[in-house]
Amino acid sequence: MSDVDSEEEEEEEEVEETKLSIGEYEGERNADGERHGVGKAVFPNGDVYEGSYQHGHRHGEGLYKFQNRARYRGKYLNDKKHGNGMFNYPDGSVYEGEWFEDERHGDGTYIYSNGDSYTGSWFKNKRHGKGVYTYKECGACHIGFWQDGQLHGGGEIQHTALRYQGFFKNGRPLGKGKFVFDVGCELNGEYVIQKQETFYEEEDAIENLPTKWKPSKLTMLTLWDPNADGES
Repeated sequence: MSDVDSEEEEEEEEVEETKLSIGEYEGERNADGERHGVGKAVFPNGDVYEGSYQHGHRHGEGLYKFQNRARYRGKYLNDKKHGNGMFNYPDGSVYEGEWFEDERHGDGTYIYSNGDSYTGSWFKNKRHGKGVYTYKECGACHIGFWQDGQLHGGGEIQHTALRYQGFFKNGRPLGKGKFVFDVGCELNGEYVIQKQETFYEEEDAIENLPTKWKPSKLTMLTLWDPNADGES
């Protein structure tokens, strides 16, 4: 075998290794040979991207189809989902809204696989800020403020013929609140932590204990202020 033949085989092997690592691409390139403009890429794992590139990175509008049948259509910035876009997950759930560096971040709507939905603010993939969570099966909804994916602060639970207005902590009602009935009256009271005989050393463990409704008085309807200091 000549040196020339050996060099040609080495070059072919390098090309094959490159294809295996970055997949195949058809589309526009710039003067430096980078993916730049509109193109289509098929990756070694079966994923497919069709859309805009800038200097070798997904940048602008694009459609990414995952081999597990998930797909994302929307904005990209330096290979990351960034801006407005819609993500269809393998389990049938869908998120449509704002993204920041590959995370749900900003305003958006998530429809879960069981039909429940959340519309509101997101922070690093979690419900965070003002939003509304609606349960498909019973029609009830949680309206209020969220922190790290849980109801936290002033909020309201609406259900058929009644609603609860009060304060929440770590996803559960805690402190002063009231049940408002469609017949024109309200039951005031507070949710208190149920005392346990077990000794808990950690404060977090105490805060996560179940709460119990403690009614105080039944009155006519009054205006509720979610910004009032009602936590116990």
